[in-house]
Amino acid sequence: MPTVLRLGAWRFHFYSNERDEPPHIHVATPEGDCKFWLDPIALAHNRGVSPVELRKIERIVYDRQVFFQEKFHEFHGR
Repeated sequence: MPTVLRLGAWRFHFYSNERDEPPHIHVATPEGDCKFWLDPIALAHNRGVSPVELRKIERIVYDRQVFFQEKFHEFHGR
């Protein structure tokens, strides 16, 4: 489970067994975790992350979309 970015208490990462899914990023927080699809950006799931935190995380995903897509393809070899 490679971590591609840490911002404060948030960890942005991938799982190695998800290569058949479209590009996405997982985010672990002290409250819980969430997952965003990267193209187009959309919330895939949320477990325990408050709406306020979710909006902040979503902004980061938008701001770093290209970076996350590059890392996803680099890690999964496609």
